[in-house]
Amino acid sequence: MSGTVANLVSTWSTFYADSATTRTAVAFVHVGALLTGGGLAIVSDRATLRAARLDLSAQRVQLAELTRSHWMVVASLVLVTLSGVLMLTADLDTYWVSRVFWVKMGAFVVLLANGLYMTRAARVAEQRGLAGWSSLRRSALASLFLWFGITLLGTALPNVG
Repeated sequence: MSGTVANLVSTWSTFYADSATTRTAVAFVHVGALLTGGGLAIVSDRATLRAARLDLSAQRVQLAELTRSHWMVVASLVLVTLSGVLMLTADLDTYWVSRVFWVKMGAFVVLLANGLYMTRAARVAEQRGLAGWSSLRRSALASLFLWFGITLLGTALPNVG
């Protein structure tokens, strides 16, 4: 790490460790954004799975709802990422060597990739109707698994390193 970056990380780490208010605020942003984005994604995934078994009209309604909710999930993921970086840099020595942390980060990258895939699958479903829903259904199932898996890993992180 360059000297300037190391100094910034060290300064942030000390400030974070010495400020209960800052630790609370950063953790709240992280958990609050996870609750908002993850909760909305889970509700949307469940509705997508349900709509996959319904008629074309119901599916179109769900596709429109997915489009409307996407911005909130993305905004929440931005906040999760920013607060996560703040927590990482506050205790870099611990997290950098943690296998659980890196598995969680890998799962997070897969979640982001799945979100892009889901956006594409929704466009295909919109164009192809009933025939285009199998990919969207698989993506919704993957999303559910990833949101809960990442939450489990985040919960395990301070306990198992």
